[in-house]
Amino acid sequence: MELKNDLLLRVARGEAVERPPVWLMRQAGRILPQYRAVREKLSGFKELVETPELAAEVTIQPVDELDVDAAIIFSDILVIPEAMGLDYEMVEKRGPLFPRTIRSESDIEKLVDGETAASRLGYVYDALELARKNLGGRVPLIGFSGAPWTLLAYMVEGSGSKTFSKAKRLLYTEPALAHRLLEKITQTIIAYLREKARYGADLIQLFDSWGGILSPALYREFSTPYLQQICSSIPEVPVTVFAKGAWFALEDIARMDCQVIGLDWNISAEEGRSRVGGQKVLQGNLDPCFLYAGPSQIRRAVREMLEAFGGRHIANLGHGVYPDTPLEGVKAFVQAVKDYRYK
Repeated sequence: MELKNDLLLRVARGEAVERPPVWLMRQAGRILPQYRAVREKLSGFKELVETPELAAEVTIQPVDELDVDAAIIFSDILVIPEAMGLDYEMVEKRGPLFPRTIRSESDIEKLVDGETAASRLGYVYDALELARKNLGGRVPLIGFSGAPWTLLAYMVEGSGSKTFSKAKRLLYTEPALAHRLLEKITQTIIAYLREKARYGADLIQLFDSWGGILSPALYREFSTPYLQQICSSIPEVPVTVFAKGAWFALEDIARMDCQVIGLDWNISAEEGRSRVGGQKVLQGNLDPCFLYAGPSQIRRAVREMLEAFGGRHIANLGHGVYPDTPLEGVKAFVQAVKDYRYK
């Protein structure tokens, strides 16, 4: 299907454009009254993720309401551990919870992986296919996955954590087991993302949400090789790598077979450009809390951000938009980017 607005893809391919494209991580969520209306009718978050018609509906809501330049399929990074055989619950106001965790080699060997695990995620592919159809070519559709280390962190820890000390202990005390688990996760991610591309994803984003809690040495051993393996295995569409807090790994990420690198707000555009070089497109990186400010402040901050990146840039926040962010702040951010023109 021919895209009416292919700005995001042109930038990801390194083409010159008249303005930066804009979308937001977590743009389909509680900032939108339409989303809250859908959620109120359901038993919980997972029902929304696992119902293709509803997932497609909330995927498109930000395109209608915010006029962003891309949709991102509504799903969750933890569908992969579940497909591998490790069920999770989404507990209101607490987050994900795994009743069973990975504790031993036998737990790892019991996991299903690769194409067999990915085949269990038909509801995600159905949602992608439906969202693509209902978008009618208005904007590109982004697919995503959690990165291997981030998924391992949840599978071993069993929930969110400030330190993920159980998961990190595995890296230090039983590195061979950690690598075995990371390899199984990686093979599942590759199969999953290739299916996503087949079902309509125009671009893929990898979220290494907990990359920043590793030391540079641990990241280089337990995250970088697996991210590169994924990037080199998805030639069908452009790939974005977003490793939150892993500022120390920028040079390594720049050597990966990805087209776009996401930056959080803890690194400046100037430093990002300097360390990555001109071979990759950068995405980011306004502090999500800036959207609590007034529209004029947001417009000024957006202009400063865009001028600092100086082109080859996808405008976004440095992390997902927070659920209590004022809708007018989100709209001011999007509109400020859409009003900007490269000289």
